[in-house]
Amino acid sequence: MPLLDRLVIVAGHAVLRNPALPHLDSSWFLLPYQHGEGSSYRAHVRAGVELAAAEPGAALIFSGGPSRTESGPLSEAQSYALLAEHQDWFGYPEVRTRTLSEERARDSFENLLFSLARFKEFTGRYPVHLTMVSWAFKEKRFHLFRSLIRWPRERYTYCGPNDPPQVAASIAAEERTLALYQADPYSAGAELRAKRELRNPQRNFHGYLLSCPELAGLMTHQGPELFAGPLPWD
Repeated sequence: MPLLDRLVIVAGHAVLRNPALPHLDSSWFLLPYQHGEGSSYRAHVRAGVELAAAEPGAALIFSGGPSRTESGPLSEAQSYALLAEHQDWFGYPEVRTRTLSEERARDSFENLLFSLARFKEFTGRYPVHLTMVSWAFKEKRFHLFRSLIRWPRERYTYCGPNDPPQVAASIAAEERTLALYQADPYSAGAELRAKRELRNPQRNFHGYLLSCPELAGLMTHQGPELFAGPLPWD
C-alpha cells in the first residue's frame, strides 16, 4: 500500500437495507423528508471511490453512525461501503484496501472532524489535503465547518455530485440550519444537541479523545466563541 497522505470523506445520509437495489427508496431506512433521495446516494459513493482512485495516496472514509432506531446497529458508513462492494467499487477494486469507516459521526461537523481523527488513528498522521463529498447545496455548511476547525483553505476541496430531488425545499431548510450553526457553531445549545442525540439511538461514544488527545480541546469546546487553542494542522 502506498503512503497515505490525502483524505477523501463521504458523508453518510441514510442506512442501506438492500445493497442490490440502492436506487430504490425501499432499499434504505429513510426519514419522511428523505423520500426520493435513495437513488442519489449511489452517486456520492461513486464520487468518493473515483476521487480516491485518482490519487493512489488517498484514503477513502465513509462517515456516519447507526443513525436510525429501526436499522439497529447498521451504520451509514457500513452501508456506503457495502454499496461500493456490491458495485465492485465502480471498476476500482484497489480502493477497497484504502477505505475506512468512521461510525461515530452524528452530523456534518462530526463527519469532517471525526474523519480527520479516524485518518490519524489509521496512518499516525494528518492528511496534507482533504476532499469532502456531500450534497452540492451543503457546500456553504462544510465551508463553515472547515473554518471552525481552522483547516487550511488551500488544502481543501469540496465535491457535490448532485442535489436531492426536492432541492428548493432543501435549500430553504439549509438557510435556517446555517443560521443555527452560526449562532451555535459547536452544537452546544438545546436544539442542535437534541439533533445529535436523536441520531445516536445506540448511545455510542467515540474514542477520539484518547486516540487523538491533541484534538481534545476542539472536540470538547462548547462555544459560542470560536475555538482558539492549538491544532495539529496550524
